[in-house]
Amino acid sequence: MRLKKAMVLLASLSLVASITACGSASNNNAKAPEPANNASSGTNSGNSAKGNNSTATDDAIVPEDGAELLLWESKEEVPFTEEIAKQFEAKYGVKIKIEEVAVPDQVGKLTQDGPSGLGADVMVIPHDHLGNAATSGFLLENDVFGEETKTSNTEASIVGSTYDGVLYGYPRAAETTALFYNKSILPEAPKSFEDVIAFGKTFTDKAKKKYALMWEPGNFYFNYPFIASTGGYLFGDNGTNKDDMGIANDGAVEGLKVFQSLKEILPINSGDINPDIKRGLFNEGDVAMDINGPWELAGYKAALGDNLGIAHIPTVAGKTAITFSGIKTYVVSSFTKYPNAAKLYAHYASSKEAQLLLNEKIGSVPTNLEALEADQIKNDPFIAAFAEQAKDSQPMPSIPEMANVWSPMNAALPEIWNNNADPKTAMEKAIKQITDLNNGIQ
Repeated sequence: MRLKKAMVLLASLSLVASITACGSASNNNAKAPEPANNASSGTNSGNSAKGNNSTATDDAIVPEDGAELLLWESKEEVPFTEEIAKQFEAKYGVKIKIEEVAVPDQVGKLTQDGPSGLGADVMVIPHDHLGNAATSGFLLENDVFGEETKTSNTEASIVGSTYDGVLYGYPRAAETTALFYNKSILPEAPKSFEDVIAFGKTFTDKAKKKYALMWEPGNFYFNYPFIASTGGYLFGDNGTNKDDMGIANDGAVEGLKVFQSLKEILPINSGDINPDIKRGLFNEGDVAMDINGPWELAGYKAALGDNLGIAHIPTVAGKTAITFSGIKTYVVSSFTKYPNAAKLYAHYASSKEAQLLLNEKIGSVPTNLEALEADQIKNDPFIAAFAEQAKDSQPMPSIPEMANVWSPMNAALPEIWNNNADPKTAMEKAIKQITDLNNGIQ
């Protein structure tokens, strides 16, 4: 069954105030070893001070002597992390090293690097990866700062940072996708994908590398509107029933036929499109529209200035476009040698001030309630546009089986796009693959 409207609205209302691009991650059932120190040493108490304005929790935990932290961060957000890490190091004397690792790849990389001592102490993960990481024993609970985290952030971000009743995350940003467009080419955004195609017939010129619309047709995260808008869904029972998948029902097939039709104005195989290529073409005015998230906002604003516009994703077969929404949250690895320092960093880097800095650097949407009330956020028309799209978004499921979705879906979509495969057949194959992975069949 389709996600219940009431639940969608509840989550969306929280996200309107707050607004994760996801790729594949390997499911892993191996248990992590117990951490040598679960942040019990150096604490004044296990409880954090409550209240949005309280900073007393900074004194509730003391970094270990000689603590050094490794952080994993996505390419787009490294500039923010470099600055916040510099501040943290100056304040607490903890040395920090940053390695560039795509957010969707971090849990999978920890599976390999954590046991050998090479993994990050603090990571940023999309909330749909939380269940898999938590059940595998890879994460430490957000215990010292838990109460302050809960009272300082939106309800949706706390739900996204919690698994099986345990708060693991320190939320820092909320995300969905929307339509970026170049106003010097299109004064107004198209309302439907039929309008997109009509415009594309007048603008797209493959020989000149000019395209009306470019996005990642091989990435399930960006293509959920072509499934959900017309009645498809991923998991039933509000994203919790792994045995009920609606990605091959009649509604999903209808939307995927719209997806397939867009090949006419984007005659490129999915493997030939990546974020760097797309970003460059959009910044140069050779791509008129891009389906993307707030992580691209700062760069696009710098390139296009007043010519940048953001709008709701066009309707799919006459239906309002429904996007995925997600929370990016800091988590602390259970493999860390310095749990006190790691927890303190995750808390510091997800504060009101840090979230406002993240917004300034890359255009992210805060989850911190006070940050959301800042003029910097409230007066930003681009953030408001993402909030409008969030009204028509569905939170990504966070059950562990979500980790088994990405690879099959990211294989099925290119089959439909590149090879003109029958959408129903391709999706039924993906369901079989996901089910086998869920059942431990390789």
